[in-house]
Amino acid sequence: MQLKEDSLGTEKLSGLMVKMAVPSVIAQVINILYNIVDRVYIGHIPDASSDALTGVGVVFPIVTFISAFSAFVGSGGAPLSAIWQGKGDHDKAEKILGNGVTLLIFFSAALMIVFSVFAEPLLYLFGASDATVGYGKTYILIYLTGTLFVELALGLNPYIIAQGAAKTGMMSVVIGAVINIVLDPVFIFVFDMGVAGAAVATVISQLVSAAWVVGFLMSKKALLKIRLKNLKPDFSIIKKVSALGVSPFVMRSTESLVGIVLNSGMQRYGGDLYVGSITIMQSILQFFSAPLSGFTQGIQPIISYNFGAGKFDRAKKTYRSMILISGAFSFIGTVIIMAFPRLFAAMFTNSGELIDLCGAKMPLFICGMLLFGLQMGIQPTFMALGQAKISLFIAALRKVILLVPLALILPVFFGYDGIYLAEPISDFTSATVATVLFLVNIKKILTKETLDKIK
Repeated sequence: MQLKEDSLGTEKLSGLMVKMAVPSVIAQVINILYNIVDRVYIGHIPDASSDALTGVGVVFPIVTFISAFSAFVGSGGAPLSAIWQGKGDHDKAEKILGNGVTLLIFFSAALMIVFSVFAEPLLYLFGASDATVGYGKTYILIYLTGTLFVELALGLNPYIIAQGAAKTGMMSVVIGAVINIVLDPVFIFVFDMGVAGAAVATVISQLVSAAWVVGFLMSKKALLKIRLKNLKPDFSIIKKVSALGVSPFVMRSTESLVGIVLNSGMQRYGGDLYVGSITIMQSILQFFSAPLSGFTQGIQPIISYNFGAGKFDRAKKTYRSMILISGAFSFIGTVIIMAFPRLFAAMFTNSGELIDLCGAKMPLFICGMLLFGLQMGIQPTFMALGQAKISLFIAALRKVILLVPLALILPVFFGYDGIYLAEPISDFTSATVATVLFLVNIKKILTKETLDKIK
């Protein structure tokens, strides 16, 4: 079905939000299964589950950092393309997409080379031990062969959603994830490839997702298409994409930094078992956050388009609903996880000792999410309105300014409990600051004067 250019600005808002959000939520939930399913299966490999899970857990700071570059391009460029669609400049919106493709190809080559060369020393730095480094190295060297597929699939999908094709964006993720879920047990257990099998299954699934995304963006169905003429770098566009993309990049890349600090700290103060507990808790946090990320990613183009079109009341109604729903979902979901921590931990391991540890520490580790849903609605609102500086500050506050220093300082006084405590302190604080910034700034942002400055 051919997309309509103005559907984001004319359809009934409640129905449009459901239409855009539901496929995006499904896509994000399934997307996180790429990594979660790997960990679930790896955590049940006979005679090696604990070491294998810990080894692959140490890899994920690298995986997260790689995906941060796709967020830089996708979340940096897609809102701009939606704003320019709202302004009625189709050619400019398409040129932003083309430059995004060029950036993704460049990042893919650079990342694959760097991490292939320095894989083993980085894994030791990130918390691996002699018992676990072999599993991590096996996984990451195979995974890196699919770096281009990861970047294209994740980095271009926001451009599909931004033009109103939320279902197509969902399918790009669903297809790859289903393939990954099916192939994981085949390669891991049937072919007896273990950790290597999980990595092979992931690369194949990412290849299929990338093919789907690129195929759609070069087809007649897309409003915004990949055209060869637009792949030539335009540094004025790259500068604007970079300015807005820094915030999601910081959010994603600092997940990598946090993983490094938490894993290495737990290795120092606790050992492999405690590194395993962090792997499980972060996996649960990621899976829990996925629906919220999908919801806000689906709603964000509606805000951007209507802001660009000067329909400020419509944009206001949209972001208010987004923030309210994000806050409520986060609060309810956190209460459920805090009530049944052992049940969630058992999804990732059959080690009774590891389940006991997670059951004792998870309520403390995750309680900050009771309030953090507000920030998860507020930051995408600033992104959708083109407010790069405020969004960047909020992104940096939680991880760089608060969590990393706390995770380094608190263990000096409280041992490994200090590492578990750092997460909720940073979540509560950053959510409070984000809410204050939103209340202070939103009125002056939602004006024609602000819109005219976005060129």
